[in-house]
Amino acid sequence: MTTRSLTSVGVQPEPFTTDSGRPSTVMQLLHSQGMVTVEGLDTRTKVLAFARQVMSLVPHRDSDSDGLTTISDRGAASRRPGLAGLGAGELLAHTERSSLPCPPRLMLLVCQQPALSGGDVLLTDGRALHALLLERAPKALETMTLPGTAFYGDGGGHPSQVFTRYRGERVSVRLRQDALASFSPLLVPYLPHLRSAIESLQQRITLRAGQGYLIDNSRWLHARTGFRGDRVCLRALGNPLTPMPPGFPVPVAGAVPEGTGDGSARSESCD
Repeated sequence: MTTRSLTSVGVQPEPFTTDSGRPSTVMQLLHSQGMVTVEGLDTRTKVLAFARQVMSLVPHRDSDSDGLTTISDRGAASRRPGLAGLGAGELLAHTERSSLPCPPRLMLLVCQQPALSGGDVLLTDGRALHALLLERAPKALETMTLPGTAFYGDGGGHPSQVFTRYRGERVSVRLRQDALASFSPLLVPYLPHLRSAIESLQQRITLRAGQGYLIDNSRWLHARTGFRGDRVCLRALGNPLTPMPPGFPVPVAGAVPEGTGDGSARSESCD
């Protein structure tokens, strides 16, 4: 896997410059590709101001009073289940707040201080992932859409599935791969297909201070390599101020078209 700078990410060759952009431009990019890159957000005040332009912030257990969460190595505390993001180790591809009935739709992550080494971002487009599985492992993909084949969280978590279908040829992805994830015996044999596909599609990005990304949390999976040094990022979670349709568009073969009456399709924006 080749490490890229922010400006060479395949999904958007040129970064969105926050100083000259408008919220409408951001939303257009989120609708079309599910991700926007940002730069110039080198202070907490700038990160918060940008986040408030596009989302209604959703508080997190670890967020600060302004709604942002400081992501850094907190040592021993990060060894508790579900807190690996607050350590320096590797994070596997996942959906933010996957254990909630309705995870926040948007996630903004901005680097304030890079690590001495490592700490690269790994992004996977769920739309590309769905297409690859449909081509190479259709039975695996079909099993990943079965309701209740995944459970995310502790005893108060949420039964789900990796891919959720919606009417109108749309699909969302929801995943976690840590100790708080469990999968049905029906799905377990197909997990290697999923992990292999994710690894083949991951885009590795090195963030400098003030650079980051805003993603549709129902489309993009994010991960991180382990790092050394005092890496500090700020994260905002929230729901868009401008409504977005559920999930992302896929070919008819991967979703349930309008009017089919198939009970497996959903009309709401989360499962």
